[in-house]
Amino acid sequence: MPFARSPAGPRSDQTPAHVAIIMDGNGRWAKARGLPRFEGHRRGVEAVRRAVRSAIDHDVRFLTIYTFSSENWRRPADEVALLMGLLKRFIRVDLAELHKNFVRVRVIGEREGLPPDILALLEEAEQLTRDNCGLTLVVAFNYGSRHEIVSAARRLAEDVRQGRIDPDAISDEDFAARLDSADIPDPDLIIRTSGEMRLSNFLLWQAAYAELVFLPILWPDFDDAAFVAALEQYAARERRFGAVVHTTAAMTAS
Repeated sequence: MPFARSPAGPRSDQTPAHVAIIMDGNGRWAKARGLPRFEGHRRGVEAVRRAVRSAIDHDVRFLTIYTFSSENWRRPADEVALLMGLLKRFIRVDLAELHKNFVRVRVIGEREGLPPDILALLEEAEQLTRDNCGLTLVVAFNYGSRHEIVSAARRLAEDVRQGRIDPDAISDEDFAARLDSADIPDPDLIIRTSGEMRLSNFLLWQAAYAELVFLPILWPDFDDAAFVAALEQYAARERRFGAVVHTTAAMTAS
């Protein structure tokens, strides 16, 4: 079973509850091997399967994958069509296996204007798995963080206009509640492959205190060893959330 859990120890406090991944490098992977870009994207889907397996094995609770950004529509039409075909194939082939392994699928991103067949598949994945209590696989599709933030601001402004909320009482929580990810915890760890060091309009609000790990490998080469390497970097970091953490030695000296 592709997504079955392999033997693993108990969940550690150093294990991130939510890992988000910017899957970068499919085209470069294919070009380096003299292959068409489509082959890079196809191999990238196989890497998604490995990432889901790793998340289950290492007891990650939420895995968000940046599958298709709102800017990706600008790519050549034939490449977009191929990407849509891969998405449809992934859902048709893998959804039953995800469901069998208690994976819940969530989709974030703009749905208005999506091709009807794509929208139907995304909604089917959410509906079928909505009661599952294992890994939550968050699929960021037609997603752009700036658009998400602007949309949340519009909803908040409308609530103010309707008198449902006092503008002087607006909190971070009020704003976050109007994002696509309203009931999803912020990512603890964001991984980007390919060596590029930027967020590319991904989870900009939610990433405020996330640990960022940039891996030099291209996405089709991502495997459990790469996942573990990122988890190890995360575990070695001290998360302070803007506060000052006093070590025992420092407290004794003071």
